[in-house]
Amino acid sequence: MLHSATNNFSHERVHLREFLRSRGITDEAVLRAMGKIPREQFLEKNFARRAYEDSALPIGSGQTISQPFTVAYMTQALHLQPGEKVLEIGTGSGYQAAVLEEMGCKVFTIERHLPLLQNARKRFDALGYHDIISRSGDGSRGWAEYAPFDAIIVTAGAPDVPETLTKQLNPNGGRLLVPVGSLDIQRMYLVKNEQGKLSVEELPEFKFVPLVGKEGWAMEERG
Repeated sequence: MLHSATNNFSHERVHLREFLRSRGITDEAVLRAMGKIPREQFLEKNFARRAYEDSALPIGSGQTISQPFTVAYMTQALHLQPGEKVLEIGTGSGYQAAVLEEMGCKVFTIERHLPLLQNARKRFDALGYHDIISRSGDGSRGWAEYAPFDAIIVTAGAPDVPETLTKQLNPNGGRLLVPVGSLDIQRMYLVKNEQGKLSVEELPEFKFVPLVGKEGWAMEERG
């Protein structure tokens, strides 16, 4: 549920932009979006005061909202342009999808946990993000109905690059950003499709909740 607060967090959003710049985020579209969106509205009331800390916070169902730097880094790495069609795997709180829409992208998002998706949809409606298309399901299989995508962003750690997602990329420059590794730590992989040929660039390490699904981790492997 969205909540009101006496502090509108405007100063915190200014500080967030400055912090992200200091960490190497240079994409002005990313900075504008994250400086505008009320991140506190994507958290439960008792975590609102921590909304602009650079830390991951719980959102229920054993999931988290990624720390702001991680969101900014991943979004910048995709080199997004307004009007591009983007698939997000792991809606979570809905914050990343809101950033993408604020940047002018056409956003599709999939969440495995129905309660999280329902809460995210309420936030989208309350904040005016009416064009985000969402569904519940196994994100590791993508969304073939709306493929190909100019970009796919996976906000959970996978044991390997999901092959189905690579097949749903636009063959003329489609990009897939996915954390790949163990359950404990993953390295960000940027996969590009150029005229049907895939290339992979390895980026820094991060830590995400596991991508559970047919082309992710099996439920029992989560421990």
